[in-house]
This record gives sequence, C-alpha cells and structure tokens, in this order.
Amino acid sequence: MTAGKWLKTACNLCYINCGVEVLVNDGRLEKVRGDRSSPKSQGYLCNKATRIPYYADHRDRLTTPLRRRADGGFDEIEWDVAIAEIAERLRDIVDRYGGKSIALYGGGGQGNHAGGAYASGLLRALGSRSVFNALSQEKTGDFWVNGHMFGSQTCHTAEDVHHCDLLLVVGANPWIAHGFPNARDHLNQIRKDPARKLIVIDPRRTETAEMADLHLAVRPGTDAFLLGALLAALVRSDRIDHAFIEEHTIGFAEVRQALLNIPVEEWAAAADIPIANLERCAAMIAAAKAMVVRVELGIQQGINSTLNSYLEKLLIMLSGNFGRKGTNQLHSWLLPLWGNSPNQTFAPTGDAIIGGLLPPNIFPEAVLKDHPDRLRCAWIDSSNPANTAANTEAVERALRSLELCVVIDVAMTETARLAHYVLPASSQFEKAEFTLFNFEFPTNYFHVRAGVLPPLAGTLPEPEIYTRLAIALGLLPGDNVLAPLREAARRSRAEFAIAFRAFIAENPSTGAVPALVLYHTLGQTLPDGTAAAAPLWSAALACAKRSPQAVRRAIGASDEVRDHQLGDLLFDTIVSSRQGTAVTRHEYDEVWSLISHSDRKVRLVVPQMLEWLARLDPQAAGAPKEFPFMLAAGGRRMFNANQIFRDPAWRRDDPDGAMLINSNDLSELGAKDGDWIAVESVVGRLVVRCKVDNAMRNGQLALPHGYGQAYPTPDGERLTNGPRINLLTESGNRDPIAGTPYHKNVAVRLALASAHEAAACQSQSERIHMRAAGQRLDGSVK
Repeated sequence: MTAGKWLKTACNLCYINCGVEVLVNDGRLEKVRGDRSSPKSQGYLCNKATRIPYYADHRDRLTTPLRRRADGGFDEIEWDVAIAEIAERLRDIVDRYGGKSIALYGGGGQGNHAGGAYASGLLRALGSRSVFNALSQEKTGDFWVNGHMFGSQTCHTAEDVHHCDLLLVVGANPWIAHGFPNARDHLNQIRKDPARKLIVIDPRRTETAEMADLHLAVRPGTDAFLLGALLAALVRSDRIDHAFIEEHTIGFAEVRQALLNIPVEEWAAAADIPIANLERCAAMIAAAKAMVVRVELGIQQGINSTLNSYLEKLLIMLSGNFGRKGTNQLHSWLLPLWGNSPNQTFAPTGDAIIGGLLPPNIFPEAVLKDHPDRLRCAWIDSSNPANTAANTEAVERALRSLELCVVIDVAMTETARLAHYVLPASSQFEKAEFTLFNFEFPTNYFHVRAGVLPPLAGTLPEPEIYTRLAIALGLLPGDNVLAPLREAARRSRAEFAIAFRAFIAENPSTGAVPALVLYHTLGQTLPDGTAAAAPLWSAALACAKRSPQAVRRAIGASDEVRDHQLGDLLFDTIVSSRQGTAVTRHEYDEVWSLISHSDRKVRLVVPQMLEWLARLDPQAAGAPKEFPFMLAAGGRRMFNANQIFRDPAWRRDDPDGAMLINSNDLSELGAKDGDWIAVESVVGRLVVRCKVDNAMRNGQLALPHGYGQAYPTPDGERLTNGPRINLLTESGNRDPIAGTPYHKNVAVRLALASAHEAAACQSQSERIHMRAAGQRLDGSVK
C-alpha cells in the first residue's frame, strides 16, 4: 500500500461519517485530518476522529479463525476448516429446524458496514428472516410512527439545521454527539446570530444547553408530559399553522380534541417545568419563521419512547415546520437502511417486526423461550450484544445456550468469547467500505472508500468470508460459471445488465445471493479495489428511477444522458469518487413526493398513540421509591464513541467512565468526588467511580457507553475498561410497541462500595490509567 501519503477515507465513529484524510506510513495509520474536499463535511473534524489510529492498530485484533473448546478456551484453525465446519453445522440446523431458527445480529456495524448486504443475503438464502441490530435498539419506535404518518417505515425525517432560525433540541447533545453534519460549526453560528435561537429540552445542563436561549430541564422520564403540554398550549392559544394543516395533513380535528383534553399545568408540573417557561417556549416556536426539531436517544430510548416520537412529529406538523427551507424534511435514499414491515410479528415472542428488524431486548427470550420457532443459531456480524444489549446476564445466558454462534469481527469482543467460531475480519480501513447513513435533505451524499491500509495478515474482508461460505453451502457457483458474466461487465455496462438478468433467470439458486454474484463479476471492474460496492449498482438504478431529476442535479448529468443511462452514471460517479459525492439534490417542494401515501398528505391520527396519550398519569412520573435515582445508561462524552474502540489509551480523560452525580446527592450519600459507588438496579449491581457534575439534576445519574471491554495487557492479563452498564439494564424495561429499551431511564439506588470492592476497582483503574497514559505495566514507556 501507499506509504507516507495522505489518503482519503471517512470517520467511522458516528453515523455522520465525516470525510477525513489519513497519513499512512509503513502500513500504519499515523495521523488524521479533516478532508477539505469532502462535499459533505468540507474539512470538519471533531476531537474523537483524531484518535482513529487507536481503532486501526491495537492489541486485541483477531488474526486467525478460532474454534471454542469444551473448556471455554479457543483453538486456532485454518480458514478452510472453519468454513467447512460452519457450513456443515448451518446445514444441520436448517435441516432440523428450518432457516427461521437462525438470526442475524448486526450485519454492518462496529465500523464495518459494507458486509451487511452479504450477511443478510446469505442468511436469507438459508431461510432466515430475523434481524437484530443497533437501529432496532434505538430507532424503531420512530420508524413505526413514520410508517403511520408518512405511509412507510422507510420515510425518515431530516433536519435543515443550516437555514433554521430556531433549533429545538430534545434529548440530544449535538456539541458532543453531533448527529448532523458540522454540528459544532452550526451551533456556533446560531449562538452568534441574534436573529437565530436555540431551545434545549434535557434534564442535564449539557454543553449544548449552555449555549441555549432557553433550557427546559425536564424531569427524567417525563418528556411525553412536557411535549404534550407544549402541544396543548400551542393549540389552546391557536398558535398553529392552519393553512399548512389544511393543505398537507389529515385528521387534525381528532388530534386537536385529544390535545385540548391535556391538563397543561398538571403535566408541566409533572415534568417539573414552570408554566412561564413552557409559555416562553411556545411563544418562541410561534415566532419562528423556520424551526428544526432535532431529537435523539434521550427521548428515543426514554420512557414512552414511541409516544415521544409521535409527539415530536405532531409538533413539527402543527407548527407548519415541514417541507420548507430551514425546517424538518424527509430525505431520499440511495439504498434504504431498513425495510417496511407493517403488521408483522415475531412468532416466538409476539413482538412487532418494525423496519424488518427485531429489538435486542427480546433476544434472550427469543433464544430461551420454550417455543418451536425459537432461535437456535445466532450469526453475529460486527456487533457485540454481550456488552451493548440490555441485561448482560440474560444475553450471555442466551448466547451460551445456542446450538451455533458465529461471530465475525475485527477484535476479540465479549460476544466473541462466547461464540463457537470467531472469524477475523479486516478493519474498516483495510478494505473497501461505504456507509448507508445518508440522511440529508435537500442534498444527500454517499461515500465509497477504498482501503488505505494493507489487510492484517490472517484477516479477510466480509465479501470474501461470505463467498467461501456460499460456495461451501452450494449457493454460489464456481468462478468458471461466473467468468462469462464478468467478461460481459468488462465489455460494457449495457451488455452486463442483459447478461446479469439472464444469468439470474438461468441460475435461480444464485438469485438468493445477488450481492455475491455482483461482487465477483461487476465488482472486479470497479476502480481502486472497491469491488465490495458492486451491490450498489442495483441501488443506483432504483434511485435514478425514483428521483431522476434529483439525481441529474446531484451528478450534473447533461441532457444527452438518457433516463435509462442515468442509474449507471450515478453508480459510476459513486464508486469513482474517493471523497464522496452528492447522489440526489432536491428542490424543497419535492419533499412531498417522498411521502408514501398516495395523496402525499401526512396522517396526524395514529389511534394507538392517542389512546396512549389519554392513559398518561402525571402522578406516576418520577422514579419509584425503592430505586429513587434515575440513571441515563449510555451517554456520549468527549472521549467515548462506540464499542469499536477497545484500546483504553485512546481516552485522554475519564478512563474509568465515571458516573456523573449532583454534589447534593453525593453529599447525602456520605461520599466525595472520585469515590467508588455501588449502583444497584432490579437485575444487577455495578461499582463505579463517581464524578461531581452540578449540571445534573438532583436524583439524576449518568454513565457513558463504549466501556466495559476486556482488553489485553502486555503480560497477557485482560482488564475490563470501565463499567459494563448493561449489567444494570433489564430486558423488560422497554417500549410496549417497538421494544426499544428505556436506557435513558433506569431506576437505581446507590450505596457506598465496600472497602474490598473499592480497593479492587482502584487497583484495576490504576492499571488502566497506566495503559491510557501509554505506559507499560512493567513501568516502561510504550
């Protein structure tokens, strides 16, 4: 590979995926800087992205397939042996129980996204239809609401933050977690412009709330009461957009009556918000010319999460802040990241399948329940449910009980240590990659990246892993059968299209794994080793057919390009651009074409949501007496990101993942800043370091995500890096419709840690601190 040169790629730490350039020397990634030529991020870079080298090169990388022994240890085996044994065991499970007994968990995540199409295709070919992933742990309540209001669960809202004069942030902290392109730049621009305003609804006075014109410090878990009261106040004072409602929505009268039934003062009190502040918020919304509502996991993983998403959408619609410059929008897709599966349920548990996905909170039950269709095999691709799913103990018990568990990952994760087979993948920077999180409007971007590092010896990119499995399972023919199709691809795209359709018709078994067929044919003609992007060809054709004018604007297609040629031109533009490219560029009034209802109108009435709203009891707000603290489990901080960063040296501060707590609460406990505190929930107990943060409300606690990994020391010991927060979360503490966990509202109690516990935690912390400081445990410097 290239040495001593800056190469273009993208950050893999959050779904914004800013364009970056990396300096590679001697096969190692040394430095990171923002890519000024990126059409999306234009050189923007946050502090976390500079630490990407800690992902690319660390001590916990996998370099050979592993097979678990009966004693729990692992033997290194050859790739051919691993593939043959896994294929045989998969066939046996399908023969005995059917493909429905196999679930995919992940399929694009942990920094590796391009493999998702290959994983899902192969498992679907075996009859599997069950998929769990991070999206279904976070967003499916929102997808469910979108399906009812906009006509499809793939209709997804975007935010035109760049042009708004009021940004309303609910349950999010974009200064730290970003969530929209160039977040800090835009927050600074709003702060400096007297004509623009910022409202933040969040229990904690976050970094973003510090910048706000109005901060509503809502009581944890009462967002639905605050949003309901705010909507009711707007309706009562008639500060809504009647013209917009009349032209673009259906069902306002019924919704209006439901909102008028809300006792505003009582609900505001339940949320612990003074009525004067609620009225000020309503007045600011009414005065705004263009408002954007930005929400995140604070309400999407909080109590009443699906209802929260519905109320958020009502606020956008009733105020008329949709489909105009500087408001909320829908966005186009190159390829939808999830599906549309209304009225589908998962037989073993009866839970809803939303967006084609199942919530991780039901995973233990789906495996352990005595049901003929329970899961017997989990195929875990770039995911770590043993650390990231609710109720660690139950998840680990389920993983151990499976007849077959296979993990594909770049590192020896907590989940990998429970698998029967572990297959080492190349890292995101060692292979061609792309990210499906293209959520922008009016201009939407997509970025295919070539590898910038040589693959670590012994690893394989996911398309190669799935190729070997598909051949072993008899799903993919040998290279001699695919060769004529590959030659057609080399001659011309038009000839390939005809040949590909004929090939699938003549070889129906390959129709189940089209991504692999494309990878080995069309993919071999793509530039810079980007063969893994070949499945995007069909996506580009479909995108050009759906939105021809938007595609033409985005790629600058001339009038000479015929409509039937547009998809190929879009595909070629995507795979040839190393800094990413625009794939659609819409006019604002075209947002209505993205609504799936045939009349292009938004349905305001969702009966289940109005029934839920009517059932809300303000007397039940707050934490239960036996567990008086409300813990936000899994927050973003300056130096945490996700589970892909395993080396603790990447953290400049907070190596312990300290629990934030108000000084008054800490004083009443008889503890001081930095002490070790025991946190207890209904399912578990965790000892953590505490850190005073008076931006927290009394009774509110917060622990970060991205910790709890066991990392090897130079002498071979594995030390756990901070709190495994899902030892505290409970599978049943979840949304009744979407099954998303209430991670932001976990009821707990506190106690001083015993002297023995504190000493053990302190010892491990000191060893982790030495590692974080770059010092070896023997005292030498790394």
